[in-house]
Amino acid sequence: MSPPPLSLLRGASLFAPEPLGRCDLLCGGGRILAIAKHLPELPPELGTEVIELEGATVIPGLLDAHVHVTGGGGEAGPASRVPPLRLEDLSAAGVTTVVGLLGTDGTTRTMRELVARTYGLREEGLSAYCWTGSYELPVKTLTGSVRDDMAFVEPIVGVGELAISDHRSSQPTLDELLRVAADVHVGGMMTGKAGVLHLHLGDGERGLELVRRAMASSELPARVFHPTHVNRREELWAEARALARGGDLARIPCVDVTAFPPEDDDDGVPAAEAIAAWLREGLPPTRLTCSSDGGGCMPCFDAEGRIASFGVGRATTLLQTLRRAVTELELPLAAVLPAFTRNVADLLRLPAKGRLAVGSDADLVVLDADLAPRGVLARGRWLVREGEIVHRGPFA
Repeated sequence: MSPPPLSLLRGASLFAPEPLGRCDLLCGGGRILAIAKHLPELPPELGTEVIELEGATVIPGLLDAHVHVTGGGGEAGPASRVPPLRLEDLSAAGVTTVVGLLGTDGTTRTMRELVARTYGLREEGLSAYCWTGSYELPVKTLTGSVRDDMAFVEPIVGVGELAISDHRSSQPTLDELLRVAADVHVGGMMTGKAGVLHLHLGDGERGLELVRRAMASSELPARVFHPTHVNRREELWAEARALARGGDLARIPCVDVTAFPPEDDDDGVPAAEAIAAWLREGLPPTRLTCSSDGGGCMPCFDAEGRIASFGVGRATTLLQTLRRAVTELELPLAAVLPAFTRNVADLLRLPAKGRLAVGSDADLVVLDADLAPRGVLARGRWLVREGEIVHRGPFA
């Protein structure tokens, strides 16, 4: 693939994610090369494309750390397997960096398939990574061990989504959870990768009990534990907020709220309201992330544990959540953005992601007046322009 062309974006209302005012950005070679109130014209020999944004809002590309890129589901038999996601399912939603995972099904869905799809998304234009494992224990890896996966398979950044407090989990004990957490932590130290244990939280009454006990009874840093779906029940969300109150910031884990589709959050707290509560209660703003569960099955179970109905997660819910937080709940855009950008990048130890700064990757989203994606630039290439998808995967 040829190097991305030089692009000069003029007159952007820039959120990096902090507000920088009206600026020009120069992108080239997949990186942000310059940011200034006004950048000079470049020699025509460079072939620079100039885009006049006329004050349009520009934010970092979204990072989605929980996406079933090979499709989720399968809990109601083979016909309930969700199809794999396409490039445009993510790019049209403003997602420029994705972390793929397996869910309930680590049997017919495999790590080979997940790693292959991760590489495929990279070839198609996104920045893509993946977690090793699935809901179950022992962890289903590619090489036979968590540390080997992290050391020798470049896209693998940690373990996920290991299930706790869920009837579909392997019912892990504290010792079992700690052994996996220790492996992923040391794997992160050895490789400089995230070293995070991404934990699926189900509807079980035990909630975050295992996470609390693991942090209290081990020397592992709190950052190793990344519980997700914590807004799926009011009680679980209250427990997550209690975990973040008081004490040393280093002992507070980063928790992840899920941008469930509107039709699927009846029993929980919508992600926009969860973010609003977190910020208004003065909880550590750097300890909150938001993901979509894109491509995942959204099942509803009866009292016997059988699926009564199910939907499918969509990456588009991220920007919908952002829009609702800003326009309906009246939160400042700069306060909401880190949960979708910089906080995720910092958790994943991806310093060139989640922010707009000189030297960072040229991943950005141009928003229209309604905070819908008007343009998406990923690694310096336009995937969406003027609201239209201009680059698709090979099977669109």
